[in-house]
Amino acid sequence: MKWYADKIEDSLKPFMTRKNSVMANPTTKSQSFRTVPYGVANFYDIRRKNKLYVDKTRFIRELEAFEYVFLIRPRRFGKSCWVSVLENYYDCNQADQFDFFFGGLDIGNDPTEEHNQYVVVRFDFSAVNDALDTLESSFERYVDRVLALTCKRYPDLFPEAVQQSILTAPQITDKLDELFNHTLLQQIPLYILIDEYDNFANTILSHHGQSAYHQFTHGEGFYRNFFSTLKAGTTAGSGGIKRLFITGVSPITMDDVTSGFNIGKNVSRMPQFNEMLGLTEEEVQAILQEYQTAEVFNQDVEKTMDLMRNWYNGYRFSESATTVLYNTDMVLHYLSESVPNYPGPLELIDSNIRIDYEKLKHLMWINQQLNGNFDRLKTIIEDGSIGSQLVSSFPLKEITRPQNFISLLHYFGLLTIERSQLSQIQFKIPNRTIAELMYGYLRSTYSEADIFRIDVDRFANLINQMALKADWKPAFTFLAEAIERQTSVRDYLEGEKVIQGFLLAYLNVTNVFLCRTEQEYAKGFADLVLQPFRGRYPQLQTGYLIELKYIKRQKSLKATVVQNAIEEAQSQLQQYLQEASLQHDSSVQYVGLILVFHGWEMVACEPYSGDGLA
Repeated sequence: MKWYADKIEDSLKPFMTRKNSVMANPTTKSQSFRTVPYGVANFYDIRRKNKLYVDKTRFIRELEAFEYVFLIRPRRFGKSCWVSVLENYYDCNQADQFDFFFGGLDIGNDPTEEHNQYVVVRFDFSAVNDALDTLESSFERYVDRVLALTCKRYPDLFPEAVQQSILTAPQITDKLDELFNHTLLQQIPLYILIDEYDNFANTILSHHGQSAYHQFTHGEGFYRNFFSTLKAGTTAGSGGIKRLFITGVSPITMDDVTSGFNIGKNVSRMPQFNEMLGLTEEEVQAILQEYQTAEVFNQDVEKTMDLMRNWYNGYRFSESATTVLYNTDMVLHYLSESVPNYPGPLELIDSNIRIDYEKLKHLMWINQQLNGNFDRLKTIIEDGSIGSQLVSSFPLKEITRPQNFISLLHYFGLLTIERSQLSQIQFKIPNRTIAELMYGYLRSTYSEADIFRIDVDRFANLINQMALKADWKPAFTFLAEAIERQTSVRDYLEGEKVIQGFLLAYLNVTNVFLCRTEQEYAKGFADLVLQPFRGRYPQLQTGYLIELKYIKRQKSLKATVVQNAIEEAQSQLQQYLQEASLQHDSSVQYVGLILVFHGWEMVACEPYSGDGLA
């Protein structure tokens, strides 16, 4: 294999030039640019094919302080790629290719003593077929294949007779016991990597319910037995499981199968690992500059950074961390549609980043009825933030507790840590992408629960007419008439904040406007601002400033009460429309609108009587 490693190393010399940069091995104009590794989680392919890699290898040193590690991060945040990095760093079979993998990277310049010292057993449970009736057999076949491959990859350490004793054992737990006993006796250190440990568990839970999930995670369930066997394999000694690294998107399954990962350390909230996955502002800026220098990114870097800041940034995973992060997949999605010299993505939200609505739905329904979690989700959408404790571990049966549901939204990436506040944490929606997903969840739940349904395509067309022709009244009339017809929704529309959140959810069915609430103008706060998304649609010239007034439902509504509300709104809009920050783009005309609701009923919908300002 030495000749092959040398050949590969020679081919990789172009990206072994700068060793101390934030961006590992950047290209120059004279070199071919590093392609965007969108959808690529294999570290070997990234290095072999000269793809972009942001050097995170310094965190390997931090991780070595813990033998058994559990890490939670949202979907598409780089977990699988990180597992691949660990696999290639610690695998004793890869020792002769260490420079190929890590030359020019932080850990390659100063490796730890444990590099290439382990037999690595890697599981990826997203590969398990999640059909309920064959789940256990599919899981066993998958684990069987992994163990067989492991034995074959290390023939010197696992002679034929040993392989037979492992692979012919009757049950998966027996096979694992044979593996652990052999490695313990022969003092062979194992590094167990488990990627997406809760993938099929979440799917079963969302599609088949708690009873089906409970069968394999409790009692003598096969998944619980699997983790019990792993725990037994961590027996002290020179062999057996010496290191364990597990990733997933929530702590629920781990709590159910191990009572809170009681064999190791949950590092998910530790500040030193906040930046291990995801991208910092500095790293994103460096990527864009690199591609611009290579003349394959012809967009304005600062404008692109501003756009990404609003749509992809804002994640914080530790209360004491000072750095907020960009979602890796979101950034790579944008780059894959921009390099080389493309105009950028038509859709800023990558379809892969959307959490399946079904995986949230089961958390908000009990016996076909919405529970308190739906009200909490609705409150978050209305307010943009919420205060709660962050719970590190909890079983499924306790998901209806408010702090557990809020914590789960944080682990899913739907909420981020804004700040600590005494014994609580203030969570907020991290960015525009997640805000739009949340609006979608609210619309889906209203429709699924038969609370409120509209023709979304027709309403989206009306919103587009607002943007293109300044024809705003049909959209609000359409919504008001739909509320009038569908009495079920009325119980949910009480209070100005609720009306505001409801409008936000439906005004976001199309992305022609950037919808914001409580924007500060002239020492006041505008209720709704619809800013034309000129970064995507430069032809748009109309924006809206909406002042919302709510009158508590009463039997007889006096015309003077409505008129007073309108006049108050007129006065506020006059101040807001003069705010200088509205004039940042002289080609945009802002229109002031007044909406007055009497309970659920819209009783006034009219324009500001003065002149809109550019």
